[in-house]
Parts: sequence; C-alpha cells; structure tokens
Amino acid sequence: MKTGFDRAAEEIIRAGNRLDTLGLAPATAGNYSMRLESGEIAITVSGAHKGTLEKKDIMRLDIQGIALEDKKPSAETLLHTLLYAMFPHVQAILHSHSIPCVVLTRLFPKEKFLTLQGYELQKVFPGVTTHETQVMLPVFDNSQDMTVLSAQVQEVLRDRPETPAYLIRGHGLYGWGRTMKEAAQVVEGLEVLLSCELEMLKLAKDIRR
Repeated sequence: MKTGFDRAAEEIIRAGNRLDTLGLAPATAGNYSMRLESGEIAITVSGAHKGTLEKKDIMRLDIQGIALEDKKPSAETLLHTLLYAMFPHVQAILHSHSIPCVVLTRLFPKEKFLTLQGYELQKVFPGVTTHETQVMLPVFDNSQDMTVLSAQVQEVLRDRPETPAYLIRGHGLYGWGRTMKEAAQVVEGLEVLLSCELEMLKLAKDIRR
C-alpha cells in the first residue's frame, strides 16, 4: 500500500502510543519513521514524548536526512536513513528503550551479538519459521557520533541482510519491517524475548546459591 504523509503520521502516532503504554518509550526516548510513496521519510521530531504524539510532532526528510520542514528531526536520523538506503523493502523503523535491553547489553560489555534460541516467539521475526533457529542480533557500543555508529551498523548489516533488528549497548534497540505493523511486531516480540533472557539470568543466579 502506498503511504502518504498523513497516513504515515497516523501510524507513527499509533505506534508511539502503543510502545509508551508498554513502557518502551520512557520520557522522550525513541524515534520512529516511515518511508513515504514520494521517496521522502516521515520521522518524529526531536524531544517529543511518544505517548502524546500529535501530527505536528512528525516531519518530512529527504532520503539523505535533510529536513524538508522547519523542524528539528531526531539526532539519530542517520540510523533511519541508512536502513532505508540499504534495504528497499524496509518501510518502517521503530527505536525503543527498555530496561532489559539496557541491562543485558551492559552486563556483557564485550559481546558483539546477542543470540536467541528456543523461543516460540522468535517466529515473529520475518523468515524465521521455527524456535530451533538461532537468531543473532548485532550489539553496537553506544556513541553520540552518528556518523561513526551508522558506519559500524552498515558494515555488519551488509553481511547480514536478514537481520530484523539490532541493539545499542546501554541504550535501546532498532527494529524494522515491510510495514509499520511488522516493525511493531518485531520490536514488541524482541523486547519480550529480552525480558525472558534477563529473567533466566536472575533465576540461574538464584538457583546457584
């Protein structure tokens, strides 16, 4: 389905409300976007609370990330435009923040991938048909330099085009999809799986005592 700006804004607002309700968009954290039929990008402005988004909090960019309106886009805009440039099938991107993602990625500061296996919910990721499959998610060290971080993301995803999401250490996760619905399912499903991994670690520690 072709996506115009009004429709994209509605879907982004709906996604923001949903993630905020789930506790995945604390304070003003996170940023969301959609590719428009014009080739432009609709994205949340900087500093907007995702639980109270309005149409004025969504703006248009060109594919290079240049603002097409007199508004300030998210500081992490480059991480969105990179994915749209690399993968023509990507139509929506969601960046969530959660306690499990922050804790897990800080707990293992040297790990470059987080591996999920054995969870039925893994099938929420496009192309995954069984819980027996390993899903390896890239983990990148946090940086305020989006040029450096986006270059690292590009290098890893170039060899892993099937990857549905990645994590930023101590920060949050980026998930995407062919539709906003698919992107939301990826993010919501992954956040639940991260919560499961964290609970497993807690229980394992208690059992060893």
